[in-house]
Amino acid sequence: MTDSRLSPGDPAPDFTLTTDDGDEVTLSGLRGRRVIVYFYPAAMTPGCTAQACDFTDSLDSLRASGYEVLAISPDQPATLAKFRERDALTLPLLSDPDKTVMLAYGAYGEKQMYGKTVQGVIRSTFVIDESGAVEVAQYNVKATGHVAKLRRDLGLAS
Repeated sequence: MTDSRLSPGDPAPDFTLTTDDGDEVTLSGLRGRRVIVYFYPAAMTPGCTAQACDFTDSLDSLRASGYEVLAISPDQPATLAKFRERDALTLPLLSDPDKTVMLAYGAYGEKQMYGKTVQGVIRSTFVIDESGAVEVAQYNVKATGHVAKLRRDLGLAS
């Protein structure tokens, strides 16, 4: 598997994915807004829950600053619906079961887990600008504290 990591200035690969409630979201349909796209390994795991709750807690202020947030995992929509319900999440949860979008963003591949090299979802965050170009590409981000760091990186008050 080649390293297809994205860098600032690259065009963001477009995608259409199904949400937890069966709707479809297309990245290019959000042109004109800045979009934070983040990839996480699995719904309802401790780190992914902390990260999703952090984004949910910041969602209103991020939207007020002109950002939409999309969360993508390989989970099926039914699992994502349980995740939303269990943790009162308000951000769109998108399902990428065949990992096509993750591969396009370089967010799936070899990673270190408990000292071993494994294939899996690489926790990653991207900020896409209004014209569809990558503004920020962050790989191997931490589940906790990441939203606060991202807000600082984007110059947003916490």
